[in-house]
Amino acid sequence: MPEDLAHFREVTGSATVVMGRRTWDSLPERFRPLPGRRNVVLTRDTAWSAEGAVVVHDLASALDTDDDVWVIGGGAVYADALSSADRVAETVVDVEVDGDTSAPTLGEDWTLVDEGPWQVSRVDGTRYRFLDWRRRA
Repeated sequence: MPEDLAHFREVTGSATVVMGRRTWDSLPERFRPLPGRRNVVLTRDTAWSAEGAVVVHDLASALDTDDDVWVIGGGAVYADALSSADRVAETVVDVEVDGDTSAPTLGEDWTLVDEGPWQVSRVDGTRYRFLDWRRRA
């Protein structure tokens, strides 16, 4: 949805974005690397490289920066990084989809600080909203 992509650009700004290799591969080539951001790609393949990507082989290396960092996928990277996160920006899309990957469940140590209103995509009328979660201190 274009509205979600615009929100993603706004939230991640000029931050570092961390993603798994399959997430990198899923991005259309014309958008790789994501512009205006430091793109860090996690992979176990020590021979893998991509123009515009900083390649790391463990999550600790990906998160070892003073930059603002956003983990953008995939599912295993989300799950592994959640214990280090202090904020989650969630887009809820009002559709049922088949799939084998989902975002990790947030526990009781998370507080919903902004529950945006339901909106309708201008492309196909799909309902969506943005949620902003913060880890309790």
